[in-house]
Amino acid sequence: MRIIAAPSERQPDLTIDAVVIEDDTYLVLGSEPVARQTGESPQRLLDHAAAAQPVEPGTVVVRGGTPLRLHAVVHDLGLEPSWREAWIEAALDSVFQEVEVRRLHALSLPPLGSVHGGLGLNRFARLLAATLQRLPPEHLEAVWLVTPAEKPGDELAPLRDLGLVTRP
Repeated sequence: MRIIAAPSERQPDLTIDAVVIEDDTYLVLGSEPVARQTGESPQRLLDHAAAAQPVEPGTVVVRGGTPLRLHAVVHDLGLEPSWREAWIEAALDSVFQEVEVRRLHALSLPPLGSVHGGLGLNRFARLLAATLQRLPPEHLEAVWLVTPAEKPGDELAPLRDLGLVTRP
C-alpha cells in the first residue's frame, strides 16, 4: 500500500473507491450545502430535525454512491474543542475495517481533526501510522491523503518512516 500526499486540486491518477468525510455527531459538517425543494411542511421538517439522534463519536457512517462516502464522526459540536484524539483513532480504525470488509482498493482521506478542528498534520500522521501498523490493510492499494495546499514538510515523517508516502 502507498499513501499519496496531495492537495485537493492535484488529485492523483486513481480511481477512488471511497471518500472519507470529516463529520460531527449529527452529520452536519459533512453535508452538502444544498437547499432542496421538498413537499414536506416546514413544521414536519423541524419535527424531524428535533427527533434526530446523534451518532456516537469515533464511528463511521457509510453512505452509498460512487465513490462510497465514509462519514468519520470525530466532532461533537456541543463540546469545546469539538474533537478528541480518541475519536479520531476510533474513526480511523473503523474506516480501515470498512475498507477491508468491502475490499476497497483506493481511498481519499483528509487529515481527520484538522479539516474542522485544530489537530496538526504531524499528529494526524502519527495516528494514521499507528492505525496502519495495528490494522495493516490487505486489499487497499492506495490512500490519497488530501493535504493542505502548501507542501507538507516533516509533518508526514511518521508515514515516511514506514515507507508509505509518495507524491503524485
